[in-house]
Amino acid sequence: MVQRFSVTLALTLVLAACSGPGYYLQAISGQWKLMHARQDIQALLANPDTSHELAAQLQSADQIKRFAEDSLGLPVNGSYSSYVEIEGPALVWNVVAAPEFSLQPKKWCFPVAGCVPYRGFFQQQKAIKSAARLQGKGLDVYISPATAYSSLGWFDDPLLSTMFSRSDTRLAAHLFHELAHQRLYVKGDGAFNEGYASFVEVTAVKLWLQSQHRQGDLLEWQQLRNARQDFAELIDVVREKLNKLYYSDSPDIIKRNRKVEIIASLTESYKQLSTRKWDGKSYYEGWFTDPPNNAKLALYSTYEGSNCAFQGLLDQAGGDLERFHRLAEQKAGLKNAERKLWLHQPAGALGHQVFERDAVYQVQRIEHIAFRLRHFIAVGVAHQAMDINLVEGHRVHELETEHDHPSDPEKDDVEAGDQHAGRVKSLQRRVVTI
Repeated sequence: MVQRFSVTLALTLVLAACSGPGYYLQAISGQWKLMHARQDIQALLANPDTSHELAAQLQSADQIKRFAEDSLGLPVNGSYSSYVEIEGPALVWNVVAAPEFSLQPKKWCFPVAGCVPYRGFFQQQKAIKSAARLQGKGLDVYISPATAYSSLGWFDDPLLSTMFSRSDTRLAAHLFHELAHQRLYVKGDGAFNEGYASFVEVTAVKLWLQSQHRQGDLLEWQQLRNARQDFAELIDVVREKLNKLYYSDSPDIIKRNRKVEIIASLTESYKQLSTRKWDGKSYYEGWFTDPPNNAKLALYSTYEGSNCAFQGLLDQAGGDLERFHRLAEQKAGLKNAERKLWLHQPAGALGHQVFERDAVYQVQRIEHIAFRLRHFIAVGVAHQAMDINLVEGHRVHELETEHDHPSDPEKDDVEAGDQHAGRVKSLQRRVVTI
């Protein structure tokens, strides 16, 4: 493990000119502190001073990992065999930026991950300063907290205190998603990576709940996912209107005013959705705490196209997950343009492996589909909170998320982060302040 980190460190320093040595140094420092704060889970479980709440959560995580390895074909290896208590609501703060008249986010390039449309910081203040600089250049910016974590197998990732909420369903979604990234990851293709991991997550949570005969939890989870789909469709309408406006020949002043109107209409449409379909429940109210802009909308993608594509692979595999993973690996090996066309083709076209290389509009459209950004990679990868609030009045940070994430879940992980204090009584606590 030390050797692997040394190789990564050397590569990082060589490529530091891409984003500046200061940025990489904070990433290396944050990763280093995280790794050295790990506590062995078995030792925590054996310690009588570990709180009953934390012990129960760690045991649940162990059961989820076994299911992932035995039933889902996901690699666990040494991942999530340790625990780190994080001080604050998030591990990493992701900065997303987009031009005034575009939903295509600015991209940064990193070792291992390739070019991605976000930049992560282990310290919130550094993220705020970076966002301010970008805003000063006329870009729309948004800062999104990341509560889950994956290094794509480069390190033995720990469980984080920010990953726990009041239900193990949320934790299962986190772990299935991150372990999927360890199974398959295409450098530089966020849409494919997130589409694959999100589909595995959704499928895995359903199978996991069914295996435990938790029909009530499964029904609730499916209802929350339906609400998420409703909200995704709402966002998609707004994105389509904005894209049409931004591609038009209208003067900037017209675009600027119309942009304000379109984004403002989102709030009203959300209220109507809450009344019409959710019986007045404000599932996504927390998403509007920060006013929507291009950067925030660039975080959100319905992934309808990718869901259809990966569902087609699962159907082709006859429901066999190991065969599904192998089929997905074959798609990962396609050329970039072909992979994008496959990923976003309509459901009716899934049976035809014909790629329209001259479909210029489709390719441009794909390039403007936002990534549901769940990962920051410098030395490691942090899973960002794209999961939008699926519990009334709160925003779920995680999957999530989202990611949004996106999965389902429970209480706001930011609130949960404030509840981690006191879990370990007299045990020497290693609380990470990065």
